[in-house]
Amino acid sequence: EQNHDDNGIIWPMALAPFELVITPLNYEKSERVRDYTDNLYQQLVDAGVDVLLDDRPLRPGNKFADAELMGLPHRLVIGERGLDTGNLEYRDRRASENEDLP
Repeated sequence: EQNHDDNGIIWPMALAPFELVITPLNYEKSERVRDYTDNLYQQLVDAGVDVLLDDRPLRPGNKFADAELMGLPHRLVIGERGLDTGNLEYRDRRASENEDLP
């Protein structure tokens, strides 16, 4: 029960297929979001982080639901608004709220 919630399983870091999912908003339409996302993704891969880049052309809610169904423990959302304010939206799957990361 400790690795489960109403949305499904929450994998422990040691068992998760990916440690982090990056969910860019408007990846296919915004060059700024795409460039930032690709750069961050490559930095994380180079650092040895098991990261999934969800660049599918779906609505954000669908992407979030899929990540929860997969049980991925961490989610980072990159969008124009966050880039404008200098913050990225982070969510630990076990937490009930999103955080803004500088």
